[in-house]
Amino acid sequence: MTDPTGPTDLGSPTDPTEPAPRRRGRPSRAASAGTRDRILTAAREEFSARGYDKTSVRQIAKAAGVDSALVHHYFGTKEQVFAAAVEVAFAPALAAPDVLAEGPPDGVGERLARFVLGVWEDPTTRAPLLAILRSAVTNDTAAAVFRRLVAAQLVRRVAARLDLPDAELRAELAAAQLVGTAMMRYVLKLEPLASADVEEIIVRVAPVVQKHLTRP
Repeated sequence: MTDPTGPTDLGSPTDPTEPAPRRRGRPSRAASAGTRDRILTAAREEFSARGYDKTSVRQIAKAAGVDSALVHHYFGTKEQVFAAAVEVAFAPALAAPDVLAEGPPDGVGERLARFVLGVWEDPTTRAPLLAILRSAVTNDTAAAVFRRLVAAQLVRRVAARLDLPDAELRAELAAAQLVGTAMMRYVLKLEPLASADVEEIIVRVAPVVQKHLTRP
């Protein structure tokens, strides 16, 4: 006969007070997001330090503390990893089209020049942008990724806000002026442009950007 006063099984899986055991298999959504972010951070750092050509998926995985298979799982090829890293690094500049609507049309050149150069002047946002441009000028694949991002996320969005003929060409010329200025000042560091006061640069560049965007 069973002793009714004997010990009971408090660890029974049917006990509603016990937490359900974690299932094996796929990681949680939070863990997946954390792994993906860690890979992206490592990718930006590796591309910045080595450039596109000398960076491999294996190096990115090692820096992120994961297996190479996980990099391929989340992003695919090296080109796709670079594209994702570029998009994150370029994100601060993607607000540029919104600047067009923040004031009168006759000040759009100054607002856009101030915004773009302000992104470059900030050391936090400058470092990943430098990595992008350095890779883009030395590798055709990296250049193609950068070109697609600028065209799709920046130029076309700016053009959509212009009610003028040849809007996309106008937006491209304005972008060329600003990207070219950034390249010479922050990447090539050509003097006296590299040491000039940013306010002086804005004063000189803004009228050119204004002309591209608004004048007939």
